[in-house]
Amino acid sequence: MQNKKVLVFLAKAFETMEFCVFIDVLGWARVDYGHNLFVDTCGFTPKVVSTFNVPVMVDKTIDQISADDYDALAIPGGFGEFGFYEEAYDERFLNLIREFDAKGKIVASVCSGAFPVAKSGVLKNRRATTYHLKNGYWQEKLKEFGVNVVNEPIVVDRNIITSYCPETAPRVAFELLKMLTSEEEMTVIKKAMGF
Repeated sequence: MQNKKVLVFLAKAFETMEFCVFIDVLGWARVDYGHNLFVDTCGFTPKVVSTFNVPVMVDKTIDQISADDYDALAIPGGFGEFGFYEEAYDERFLNLIREFDAKGKIVASVCSGAFPVAKSGVLKNRRATTYHLKNGYWQEKLKEFGVNVVNEPIVVDRNIITSYCPETAPRVAFELLKMLTSEEEMTVIKKAMGF
């Protein structure tokens, strides 16, 4: 079984719940089920502070990253009020998203994590979703990037996964696991984790 690597990108003000699911699901797959799935965390700075003020030390900073070294990119969402878009919309990150997509690699986002993906241009005329509450306000905003917004909890368009809200975070992680392994393997791990 060959090694597969996932890059989890933490922009300032990311949501911890949307971040930790990738670490846990892929960790269970590796430690308990022998899958060679490895995760690197990444940000613009060595320490990234979440929406609710939890600091996380990342493995690498963006200048140390090459898309060639990874099979997938995972993007937790975050709160605009705490500055999520200041980093999520940084051109260096948008370029990284474009590079992953151009190479046909998986890009998995949760909730507002869809916005940098859309802003990068890779979702133009493709199906995607984002936070659905507040009368669909954020879904309307996503349409401004030329996205075909679908009002469903999880939307997969070829290599790109987008989702509704924090509740969908584990589902995105399992969808990513399925794409990296198989539906059968993912189901075994999901069941082992009690989902």
